[in-house]
Amino acid sequence: MGAPPGYRPSAWVHLLHQLPRADFQLRPVPSGFAPQEQEYQQALLLVAALAGLGLGLSLIFIAVYLIRFCCCRPPEPPGAKSPPPGGGCVTWSCIAALLVGCAGIGIGFYGNSETSDGVSQLSSALLHANHTLSAIDHLVLETVERLGEAVRTELTSLEEVLAQRTELVAAARGARRQAEAVTQQLQGLAFWRGVPLSPLQVAEDVSFVEEYRWLAYVLLLLLELLVCLFTLLGLAKQSKWLVIVMAVMSLLVLVLSWGSMGLEAATAVGLSDFCSSPDTYILNLTEEETGLDSDILNYYFLCNQAVSNPFQQRLTLSQRALANIHSQLQGLEREAVPQFPDAQKPLLSLEETLNVTEGNFHQLVALLHCRGLHKDYGAALRGLCEDALEGLLLLLLFSLLSAGALATALCSLPRAWALFPPRNPSALCSGSHPSEPLLHAGLEPVTPTRSFPGGRRRSH
Repeated sequence: MGAPPGYRPSAWVHLLHQLPRADFQLRPVPSGFAPQEQEYQQALLLVAALAGLGLGLSLIFIAVYLIRFCCCRPPEPPGAKSPPPGGGCVTWSCIAALLVGCAGIGIGFYGNSETSDGVSQLSSALLHANHTLSAIDHLVLETVERLGEAVRTELTSLEEVLAQRTELVAAARGARRQAEAVTQQLQGLAFWRGVPLSPLQVAEDVSFVEEYRWLAYVLLLLLELLVCLFTLLGLAKQSKWLVIVMAVMSLLVLVLSWGSMGLEAATAVGLSDFCSSPDTYILNLTEEETGLDSDILNYYFLCNQAVSNPFQQRLTLSQRALANIHSQLQGLEREAVPQFPDAQKPLLSLEETLNVTEGNFHQLVALLHCRGLHKDYGAALRGLCEDALEGLLLLLLFSLLSAGALATALCSLPRAWALFPPRNPSALCSGSHPSEPLLHAGLEPVTPTRSFPGGRRRSH
């Protein structure tokens, strides 16, 4: 099947489409897009479950590391004031991991924007297609009503005026039959009337879901940004309580990052399967939902020389009928008006109706051509399979960087926390700096008190 103009599956689509897939029993699953099949659903769930496996392994690693750090540390010698060796490297590794997390947040914001742009392009294409289909229905309805009104009023009046001339009445009745034939042919052009599937409703549903998806990712990005910044602040200020709170928040964001990674991976794989060959799935789904003939759908979705316009016969018959009506009215105007002056008014009204009908007919010919709707189809695929897919891959990279950075920070924070100087409550009450060590009376000599003349030292 021919691809829409300007759309070609990207390298990312080909790469993701070639990845092997398996169901819950680890049996191979074809990579064709089939979301209604249970095996394909299991394959996507298995892709998402890989992120859950990564989350479990990272939590086990962090737990083992923290248990080893807390329970297997060698006892410090009494009176030791120097920090343990390698403490500075641990602190800087934590800072570097948090900075990498901040860089991932920037990638996440860009990916979230790209995904939103792609979905917005899809919604715009659906709205434009809905406008085209609505315009076709409106033009057909307006033209049919105008011709029906002309048949009921002007042509009836003209037949009454020309009742004395049988041949002129026959010509008027011929124009009536041609007008009724045009009406019948035009009614078959409104192919989307009564179809339960509305592009407008689909666009609104897509925009609604995308609005909440975009907001959820913005909140996740801001939450991780705050965690990284406040953790860096806690390290700079050597605030133990702030580091502890941020460690708990980092654990929460770590779980959210792995969860979003699984959702992004499954969505990207499924989207690549769809984008590798979208025509077959879209044609089958649209035919099932709308009940339209496959010839009509093939014409608009493929729009190539091998598929002919399914409305060409109706358009040709309508054009011939309009030309016949026009010639019959001109003949009546030449022969009937000199003998029946009252026939001039209905004839002029019929000419005006015929001119409007021909104008609407030319607009219908342009709208019914496959170029317009096929262009919207190509724009929707480009938005979904290029911008949205690239945005999803950037969000996947953000989640990966976020998970790695937070796991590293959670392993480094306890060691960095252990390097903070102690804060003695008595030192705080005496007004000295919290990080200053206290002076013990038994370790330092007492300075003798200077006696003034005439004074005696009192024994304690």
